[in-house]
Amino acid sequence: MPAPERVSPLRKGGLVAALAAGLLAMPPLASEAHALKLFGITLFGSDEDEEAAEVIDPVRYDATLNSEGAEGELKDRLDTATSLVNDEDLPVSGDLGLVVKAREDRERLVAVLYEEARYGGVVRISIAGTDLDRLPPNPVFDHSQPVPVTVTVEPGPVFTLGRVTLAGDAARLDPAAYDLEPGGSAGSVKIIQAGERIVRDLKAEGRPLAELTDRTVVADHASRTVDVTISARGGPVAPLGEVAVKGSRAVDANFIRRYSRLDDNQRYSPDQLRKAGERLRELGVFSSVSIREAEALAPDGTLPLTIEVSEGKFRYFGFGAEYSSIDGAGLSGYWGHRNLFGEAESLRIEGKVSGIGATTDYTTFDYSAGIFFTKPGIFMPRMTLDASLEGERETPDVYTANTISAKALLSYELSDQDIIKGGGDITWSKTEDAFGKNTYLTFSTPLSFERDARDNKLNPTEGYRATLAAQPSYETYGGTVFSSFEGSISGYLGLGEEDRVVLAGRLAAGSIVGADRLKDIPTTRRFFAGGGGSVRGYAYREISPYTAENEATGGRSYATASFEARITVTEKVGIVPFFDIGSVSNEIVPNFSDIRMGAGLGLRYATPFGPLRLDVALPLDRYKGGSAYGIYAGIGQSF
Repeated sequence: MPAPERVSPLRKGGLVAALAAGLLAMPPLASEAHALKLFGITLFGSDEDEEAAEVIDPVRYDATLNSEGAEGELKDRLDTATSLVNDEDLPVSGDLGLVVKAREDRERLVAVLYEEARYGGVVRISIAGTDLDRLPPNPVFDHSQPVPVTVTVEPGPVFTLGRVTLAGDAARLDPAAYDLEPGGSAGSVKIIQAGERIVRDLKAEGRPLAELTDRTVVADHASRTVDVTISARGGPVAPLGEVAVKGSRAVDANFIRRYSRLDDNQRYSPDQLRKAGERLRELGVFSSVSIREAEALAPDGTLPLTIEVSEGKFRYFGFGAEYSSIDGAGLSGYWGHRNLFGEAESLRIEGKVSGIGATTDYTTFDYSAGIFFTKPGIFMPRMTLDASLEGERETPDVYTANTISAKALLSYELSDQDIIKGGGDITWSKTEDAFGKNTYLTFSTPLSFERDARDNKLNPTEGYRATLAAQPSYETYGGTVFSSFEGSISGYLGLGEEDRVVLAGRLAAGSIVGADRLKDIPTTRRFFAGGGGSVRGYAYREISPYTAENEATGGRSYATASFEARITVTEKVGIVPFFDIGSVSNEIVPNFSDIRMGAGLGLRYATPFGPLRLDVALPLDRYKGGSAYGIYAGIGQSF
């Protein structure tokens, strides 16, 4: 089953740093009035007074926008683009500053009209009754009152595409593939984007020097059509040449070059350059990564590249917190190093205590500590080593387990979406459950395959993710041979404009084969369900087969499913009604004799590092004496 949820750590000292920044931002004490801000909030005074005091030779004005004939979205866009009106409470610097602001406004308004295919539109701006183009080079206005400014926009008719011509090396391309068809929309943004896409497609053919040579747009006001001519030069097909690295200090330049996978004589591909940049950023050791192409080919016909990096801080530490109404609160702390030996090796040491508040007995809290090491590109650029040593005490309601495990896994990227993993695992555990007290020492060889075709890992709107895992195992104390097999698939479908509704679903199942008796399988390797990672509304690992004495045993198989409708309400806020269902059985194949369901409503708040998640769930078929509801918080979507 999925691992327990984690929440994003809170960095130590964040509040102190923000307070210090707020105090440093306070203006010096003086006889003049100032607005006082803390954390960006004005405590007294006004923003206008403060900005007016900072403007040299302030000139106030009164602006009016007249956009008769513009309706709906066009009117909204014109209103937004008119900074003269939106900023009229803020003075400009001098009379010339007002003229400059008016000229900039006119350019923005004309651009909006062109974007909406209004090529016959007219924008007029007058200041103090004089047309903008008739003002003297250094105008002087009457400052006894705010200077009157009038902005008039006549949108004009909507134009459509007329004749479309692709020339040069673009002549063999189909205009329809770039949404350029006679009678279609003639918005300027679409025409510009079509040219950019043509260049991208030529570059995708291995032509790094592809460029536009001409883009002509001619409007015929009589027919209200726009004729478009786009010409491009493809240039020669060229392979990649020498790859230089700039900006690296502690991270080995040869490692950067090798890990980028931009090999000499590899065919030029913009997509590969983009993926190389993403790959280097994901190492976590760089604050910025850019890959620059040479402006000309080398004498041998190859394209030189330069990888420019800026190294970030390698050492880090922090604390985290999480909460569930059923399982209590959890606190965690960690320390890490992102570049241990100079090739982006990662070392992380962390500890965690959870279950706080669920009971007052500290002996029933859950504890864990671990050391985690990652070595990217260990034998080849596509291979990564993950090794760990962990100790854990688990005390869910259904069992108690003290566990020490050591693990080493090698992962290999078959493609940008496919990863296979394999390695070894040694786990010692001492447990107390429905079968009494038992001790296990288990050797395993975990194997897995993952395909991740989601468009975003924290907040996907389309695509899918599928996993398959097998773990052949040998428990030495009992001489038991068994294997566990698990699989899952999740899919996402965005609906409506900007994917304001995303339907998400996940199916998961598992089975354990081997072992004559259930008790011969280590407690922590048996299947349970319930909690934030499976069927919400139930306690963690509450869903299980039970003995006649009402003690949970865990099972040999399980099946779970989750369905969500992720609805965007505002730019930042979303709601998520959801439904979860699951069953755990003693048989190798789930018999669904005991099906448990949970349903609820979630709240999402968008942040730069992923959505904050708060879910409230009810069990629809509650266990006698079991949880009545569950509240779960975390970062990222539930799956």
